[in-house]
Amino acid sequence: MRYVDEFREPARLRAAVEALHRVTTRPWTIMEICGGQTHAIARWSLETRLPKGLTLVHGPGCPVCVTPVEVIEHARRLAIDASVLLCTFGDMMRVPGTGGDLLAARAAGADVRVVISPLDAVELARARPDATVVFFGVGFETTAPTVALAIEAAHRLRLPNFAVLAAHVRVPPAMAMILDAPDNAVQAFLAAGHVCTVEGTAAYPELVRRFEVPMVVTGFEPLDLLEGLRRAVLQLEAGRADLEIQYERAVRPEGNPLARAAVERVFEVTDRRWRGLGVVPEGGLRVREAFARYDAEHRFGRPPAHVEEPGACRAADVLRGRLHPTSCPEFGRGCTPERPLGAPMVSSEGACAAYYHHRRIQRHP
Repeated sequence: MRYVDEFREPARLRAAVEALHRVTTRPWTIMEICGGQTHAIARWSLETRLPKGLTLVHGPGCPVCVTPVEVIEHARRLAIDASVLLCTFGDMMRVPGTGGDLLAARAAGADVRVVISPLDAVELARARPDATVVFFGVGFETTAPTVALAIEAAHRLRLPNFAVLAAHVRVPPAMAMILDAPDNAVQAFLAAGHVCTVEGTAAYPELVRRFEVPMVVTGFEPLDLLEGLRRAVLQLEAGRADLEIQYERAVRPEGNPLARAAVERVFEVTDRRWRGLGVVPEGGLRVREAFARYDAEHRFGRPPAHVEEPGACRAADVLRGRLHPTSCPEFGRGCTPERPLGAPMVSSEGACAAYYHHRRIQRHP
């Protein structure tokens, strides 16, 4: 299959590993920022093939994982107390709030439904005028356009019974916060290919210049990641800091103009709390005043005050790249996908889930 098989071909992967070893002469620490990259790294056991001293750390690249507990609890309470028909993506169902998860709320009688697209929730609102339908929208820049289009569709259809609980976050401000931390050890980034497919790369040159760190936008196949690492190491070894696009088959500097325009029409940039990072300046999106009637926070109120993680959960350290998932004392013991302490163990993009699911099926180039 084009664009898949050739990026997994064993001979090419072995050659890429050898090339990475040839250019690496010093210790370096590189962070990948997307959960899809993390899962590929775990699945293909790429860490075991790296040159000595080259360390990968896994960043807050899972939008479900960085959604604060209080926002998840707010969605759960809306489904239970406000009797709304709550729609969301499947990987939100098992993420625990303070009183349980959405799956348990559904078992207790709340009307919580998994949808493939936010537009499914719009259709449900049109078919059920007797119900208030709230779509719980979580995601990076990649999913925000579809939620924006759903709000515009509800507006065109004049649906008074549709709203969105928006918890969308923006990646570049979080990268800046990580780099600006006093204990930061990250020397280069593998930037998220899917985010850049939508948003483009306009936000990254300023980060490269300000922090003097190389950034390479990569895809999600093992060859993509190995080539991205090689390019980042070449820059580090030469004392350079530039932005490069390895994922050229999908990413253009301007991104997707239609998707960006949809987000701009419906959302505006705002400060937002990330789990593990705290409040990230300009780190999120909120619904514009012109569409306030479709904003669940405008209709039902804001989430409760900040809620702390369970004491045994080290999700915050994992999301900041300070703790490898398998180094957590609860990994695979007190925290499993069946009984998660935190979102990184249950989300489809969570770092803990990546290492839990792929530890027995790791593949070697």
